[in-house]
Amino acid sequence: MAKILFVLTGADHWTLADGTLHPTGFWAEEFATPFRTFTEAGHTVVVATPGGVVPTVDKGSLSAEANGGQAQADAIAAELEGASQLREPLKLEDVDLAEFDAVFYPGGHGPMEDLAVNADSGRLLARALGEGKPLAVLCHAPAALLAAGDAFAGYRVTAFTNEEEKLAGLADKAKWLLQDRLVELGVDFVAGAPFAPNVVVDRNLYTGQNPSSSGPLAKQMLEVL
Repeated sequence: MAKILFVLTGADHWTLADGTLHPTGFWAEEFATPFRTFTEAGHTVVVATPGGVVPTVDKGSLSAEANGGQAQADAIAAELEGASQLREPLKLEDVDLAEFDAVFYPGGHGPMEDLAVNADSGRLLARALGEGKPLAVLCHAPAALLAAGDAFAGYRVTAFTNEEEKLAGLADKAKWLLQDRLVELGVDFVAGAPFAPNVVVDRNLYTGQNPSSSGPLAKQMLEVL
């Protein structure tokens, strides 16, 4: 069975254009759904964060509204509570990629703050891509691609879109928008309908557009593990 590295943001805020610190972290469903998909299939998941800090869950991602009802929100919260890996993350800078068969980056606005400029993450992403390891990056986590130089130029990629950021009410407050920066990076950006599942596969790179893409993205990866 496979050993999968989950790289999570270590940030608990996102700095907006006016300097305001918007509380955030990782998005609950984007960890919980792939984690469940992989572990139920018998694979092992290991979590890493910058500095080995215990990752912060975005409180908004635990709301009933974000999960289609209170019952599902409670179920997601219980899954996070049961995932001991979240409380014992590796230091990202110490990770040996050779020990892992695949890499998965859940999103949330946190990666916009730290992984977008994290050189250790950028090197890991570029190496995973170059070695052909299955590499999945979800929602706002493609911000981490910005720290990998031009390694992803020319790849078909999706991520949380400008339209989705506008509908979420944060586009006008952001220092920069993810879709814009990825296009500047040279990727072939593939936008689907707002908040609808959209998974794009290009060689060994798997990207998902938004939280609703977390399940389909994990299932696509599962087929090659």
